[in-house]
Amino acid sequence: MSFVEVLDLRKSFGSVVAVDGVSFGIEEGELFSLLGPNGAGKSTCIGMLSALVPPSAGDARIGGISVRERSPALRRLFGIVPQEIALYEELSGRDNLTFWGRLYGLSGRGLRSRVDTLLARVGLSDRARDPVKALSGGMKRRLNIAAGIIHSPRLVFMDEPTVGIDPQSRRAVLDLILDLRREGMTILYTTHYMAEAEELSDRVGIIDHGKLLVVGTCRELAQSVGGRERLRVSLAGDEEGERLSEKLRSLPGLSVETDGSRVTVIAQKVRTLLPAVIQAAAEARASLHDIEIREPNLETVFLTYTGRELAAQGAE
Repeated sequence: MSFVEVLDLRKSFGSVVAVDGVSFGIEEGELFSLLGPNGAGKSTCIGMLSALVPPSAGDARIGGISVRERSPALRRLFGIVPQEIALYEELSGRDNLTFWGRLYGLSGRGLRSRVDTLLARVGLSDRARDPVKALSGGMKRRLNIAAGIIHSPRLVFMDEPTVGIDPQSRRAVLDLILDLRREGMTILYTTHYMAEAEELSDRVGIIDHGKLLVVGTCRELAQSVGGRERLRVSLAGDEEGERLSEKLRSLPGLSVETDGSRVTVIAQKVRTLLPAVIQAAAEARASLHDIEIREPNLETVFLTYTGRELAAQGAE
């Protein structure tokens, strides 16, 4: 039995189906990522698993306890790091952590020690008494994580924890998450950033339009689409793209996609096809502006299963 079991979970808001029969499991100590675009159903899944949003159908169990029970025993098992900053702006970072710790039943010297430890861990000891409104976006994000794990939960839900922060702050947040993973904390992580999912995850589930399309390690997912590579060529114009595509489609063992002046060749070991592509471009009187080779990765997997690329986006 997995520590987290999601069993045909469904959620509708009126006629809108937000989550459509999602099932997966998470082992204790695993970092599992839900990767998908805005509106895919990631946050709704977190809401149901954290017993904040009642499922329309199906169930989920954490440590053997159904989320439908919404019991105190269930809530002690997990912490939540929501997409929106869940901190009191007028209070200091220390006061925020103390407040959340008391809600979880911590008190006295144990609470003070835990607050000091977490402030040091997220690099905010020297800003502990500053009001949250005076902190940068990255500092707030780190403090938000500290608030979510103040009670040392076995599982933490992290819903897009790097949205809206600069690259340096994002790196600090990701390093903190990697530390928690190495220490054995179970993490359900949602993101629309491919690179984050690839770097952090033990396993990834790709979700789109409320449906979980595929689950596996990054390697397993790449193998599931045949491990085929992509050679992308940028040309001077759309007509050149059409001429080159027509030439390339006569070659065996590959498939060709055309998007205006951009032509993509999909095949095993596309590097061996590079001379043939250059020759075909010369015969098609097409001027090559750029050539890019992409090995199988989550972008390839996402494109294969959804039929579209996952663009960088803002908050869900």
